[in-house]
Amino acid sequence: MTWKEFSMIDKKEFLLESIIKAYIINLEPIGSSQLKQMYDLEYSSATIRGYFKKLGDEGFLVQEHISSGRVPSVVALKQYWSSQLSRKLENVDLQSLKYFAKEIGLSVALKKETNSKLLKVVDFEQSYIVLRFEDFAVTIKYSSALYKFLQDFIGLDIEQIMSISRQVGAFELYNELVARTYGDSYQTVNVKEYIKMALGYGLDDNMINGYFNGRIFENLKDGIYFDTIVPKGYIGICDSVKIDGEESKMLVMGDLSKNYNYFYERVAAW
Repeated sequence: MTWKEFSMIDKKEFLLESIIKAYIINLEPIGSSQLKQMYDLEYSSATIRGYFKKLGDEGFLVQEHISSGRVPSVVALKQYWSSQLSRKLENVDLQSLKYFAKEIGLSVALKKETNSKLLKVVDFEQSYIVLRFEDFAVTIKYSSALYKFLQDFIGLDIEQIMSISRQVGAFELYNELVARTYGDSYQTVNVKEYIKMALGYGLDDNMINGYFNGRIFENLKDGIYFDTIVPKGYIGICDSVKIDGEESKMLVMGDLSKNYNYFYERVAAW
């Protein structure tokens, strides 16, 4: 690759990042003159327009009308957040989280972590099976096959047992553990934003119910999600954090155009 080719790529990436930042702040199409003024760019407006066309041809910018400026495409925003999102969180204050989620327009799901391990499986007169965990107990109907099967669960934590019980079809046990795990330990913040997303994109009942009962966290690892737990044009961000000092999982969801770096900076600094 020649220096000229490298410089061209570098300029394109710089201008793309600049227009994405400007769009996230202003939420309106950005023109070449406006971008030049905002960032005091040394390039001429004509040069910027030339790069805008290249980026448009490559699918990174969209021009809604002939006379309008450009907006970043879904592809561009995905790439931007995949590389530029900064979320250094330790202890988050719940009240500040609620405030900034509402200010920016994000929905947040929170679940307190539990690592309670199964200590003992008890046969109660061949009528019920009692599973005694470190912090609680659950009772299900007796089955000799299930009782023998559950002996292998001793020493596993509740999340592991939930996953296995669902896979093997032990739904009574699974539902009992879900009720225990996602009862008081689960809450949602700014739920109207999730409802707006769900109605706007026709999310299926399983996805919607999973959000409201907490099962959305099943097998969800820390990281960024596109087009799976959220529809196209949205982002889901899962992190292990402390909420008011308690170990928790936090799932932030919203439109790709929201200012996530501002959100995480403000929540972390509170």
